Amino acid sequence: MVDLVNTERLAQGLAAYSVDSRLTAAARIQAADMACNHFTSHTGSDGSSVRVRVERQGYAWSWIGENFYVGGSGAQTAFDWWMNSTAHRNNLLSPNYTQFGAGYVYDADSDYGGYFVVVFARPG
Repeated sequence: MVDLVNTERLAQGLAAYSVDSRLTAAARIQAADMACNHFTSHTGSDGSSVRVRVERQGYAWSWIGENFYVGGSGAQTAFDWWMNSTAHRNNLLSPNYTQFGAGYVYDADSDYGGYFVVVFARPG
């Protein structure tokens, strides 16, 4: 997912996002939460927003966003779906973010199998 996003950014004349481990952790936490607790939402099962999940990882942000995709079809399918959705494409190509983290969880017992989450941010 990291390569897909940054390759597209470079193709569009934008700087690549750098990967931040705290954003990656926040993304993985949300992916696991959705897979294990049988839901899909930007709000966690504990009521947390992406802002809260990122702050719990010790990241101070000035801009923040999140994309998620569910289904076991792979990273390319998730990326293509986001690129065909204006709001999600805007996150992928935003000049407001400088960093991101991607998380993926697969659970055969979950509702959708695979859960992709990408968290975008700019440090504050």
